[in-house]
Amino acid sequence: MSTREESGAEDPIIESRDQLVAPMQRGEKPKDQWRIGTEHEKLVYKRPEDGGDFRAPSYDEPCGIRDMLLNLQRFGWIPVEENGNVIALKGEDGAVSLEPAGQLELSGAPLENLHQTCNETGRHLAQVKEVGEKCGIGFLGLGMWPDKTREELPIMPKGRYDIMLRHMPRVGSLGLDMMLRTCTIQVNLDYSSEADMVKKFRTSLALQPLATALFANSPFTEGKPNGYLSYRSHIWSDTDPHRTGMLPFVFEDGFGYERWVDYMLDVPMYFVYRDGKYIDAAGLSFRDFLEGKLSVLPGEKPRQSDWWDHLSTAFPEVRLKSFLEMRGADGGPWSRICALPAFWVGLLYDEAALDAAWELVKDWTMEEREALRNAVPKLALDAEIPGGHRLQDLAKDVMKIARQGLTARNRLGQSGDNETGFLSTLDEIVESGKVPAQRLLDKYHGEWGGDIKRVYKYSF
Repeated sequence: MSTREESGAEDPIIESRDQLVAPMQRGEKPKDQWRIGTEHEKLVYKRPEDGGDFRAPSYDEPCGIRDMLLNLQRFGWIPVEENGNVIALKGEDGAVSLEPAGQLELSGAPLENLHQTCNETGRHLAQVKEVGEKCGIGFLGLGMWPDKTREELPIMPKGRYDIMLRHMPRVGSLGLDMMLRTCTIQVNLDYSSEADMVKKFRTSLALQPLATALFANSPFTEGKPNGYLSYRSHIWSDTDPHRTGMLPFVFEDGFGYERWVDYMLDVPMYFVYRDGKYIDAAGLSFRDFLEGKLSVLPGEKPRQSDWWDHLSTAFPEVRLKSFLEMRGADGGPWSRICALPAFWVGLLYDEAALDAAWELVKDWTMEEREALRNAVPKLALDAEIPGGHRLQDLAKDVMKIARQGLTARNRLGQSGDNETGFLSTLDEIVESGKVPAQRLLDKYHGEWGGDIKRVYKYSF
């Protein structure tokens, strides 16, 4: 989640609807300026070989989360503070930030190709491993804590999280799990026009369940199998219905920037940021804010930064800001961090590939899309798709298209190879039909003998 640094006090006050549409319009870029932004989160734990017990470290304990951030400064990262606490870092490789229970996130820089993306990931993981070695900290690449209860997890000192933690139980039963116990990989991609945005949004939203299946990596809760392959994805089904889901209106005639603004105006607020502090506005209406009728700031109208904040508080499977965010994948190790952007860039950044991918899903009904999304958390590639086939069958066709799209891009690395190699980890999953969670379950029931602590060997 984003971290505010500026108060926004000098921002223009929003006086017209054009200002609400402007962030999406400003996102339009010619194809040669399209970039790739990759975000990935990881679970942080105290290593037993250094006297720890796999617990999640608190923010302010010696060699805890704060010290980890401070130690990362040796690599050139600049600290970002909130109320005197270092809660993020910024640098050439983007930003390092904290999720609510101390999950560590890299929000990577906008890069031109996947070779750069994977190099950036490698640099970041090398840095956190080096810091971790000195502090007795390890990092786990899963979609959800495999063994921790909510009560066992620390809370990071970020004002927006306090507000969300209070609000989540009012609107769903699993929102606290989303905040405290999950990790994801996300990809942010550009568009050239409103029409291009619409086509990419529809295609990626329809195919988001496939990404969820391929990256399914959260089969354990509190030390035991939970009956799901992506429990992280299931959690979103009972987090907050006002700001999650498959967004049927995206597939309706006339969808575009204006319709997205209407949707966001219907999403209840979380907060307003003023003078370095977050003001609790959970459940209130941004429409009322536009009219100066927000109860927590009577008479005051929103500024542009308030709208940008609000755009970051919806959590559908695909999200629009000034770029499109792919939000369907569980957290995982290095190879899958590189594979997710390869998958989506191959499908969305080549026109022929985008056309071919849309052709596969354009005739699905909304009911069929919803049914697939609901089936995937348990069944992954065994879920049924419209027409009676399995998702694995569709995956084979989609992977061919992604590979063709990357081949057509022809972005070469230093050794002269194109970007298709980053798909190899997904090729093996599709061919076998066995997603990462199923492999973990095989080990749990087999060589691990039910000992969930063995999962910590599967770190980054």
